[in-house]
Amino acid sequence: MYRYFIQPQLNKVNNSLIGYELLIRRRTTDGWRPPKHFSDIPVSIIAEMLTAATSRLVFKIGSVSVNLNRTQMMDPKINAALIRSQDQLRPLKLNVELTEEPGDESIINADLKPMLQRFIQRGMELCLDDVGTGDNQYEEIQELIPYVSELKFALQNFEQSFQDAAIQAKVIYWRDIAKKENLRFILEGIEDKADDQLADKLNIDLRQGYYYGKPYLLKVKPDDPD
Repeated sequence: MYRYFIQPQLNKVNNSLIGYELLIRRRTTDGWRPPKHFSDIPVSIIAEMLTAATSRLVFKIGSVSVNLNRTQMMDPKINAALIRSQDQLRPLKLNVELTEEPGDESIINADLKPMLQRFIQRGMELCLDDVGTGDNQYEEIQELIPYVSELKFALQNFEQSFQDAAIQAKVIYWRDIAKKENLRFILEGIEDKADDQLADKLNIDLRQGYYYGKPYLLKVKPDDPD
């Protein structure tokens, strides 16, 4: 069984909730756990859950973010579910967070562009997730920037803590790219007060992490297990 959990995203400057990220989890004998790869999840399940989840959230928030890899983003069933979800959320925004996973290497940026243009025409937005890791370096994603509204840097992708000067330099680098390109920049993985204070110091407004709220189950049916 798969379900979406939701985690709040904040604007720290005005202390407001800007949206929720949908995080998919699988029920196991050890409790709810994230899948090793999104590609492990059947497309039909993602499409069904996405439509159900956004119908529950439509009156609660400013935006909904959902993670998809390149292969999933090109799938017709998921595309139809995205369109239904955006129609349910309107005038709120569905923010599609593009992730990189093994197996996506054959889908190049040129393949994505027509799909991204259709998303924009339907009122959706695109976030490039996990910038600064793997293939998500500026030279690799630069040609997608015209289609993008947001860059997300995930602190949890690195062994070093946010207090490490090298990690801070990476965060500043991507914060400045977002500013240069007139994009939102969200910092994910804020775990404690020290991280929060450092984000203040670096003038990062948009944040996500356990310090502000852990993911919790979004029940779409009354009998959904906890």
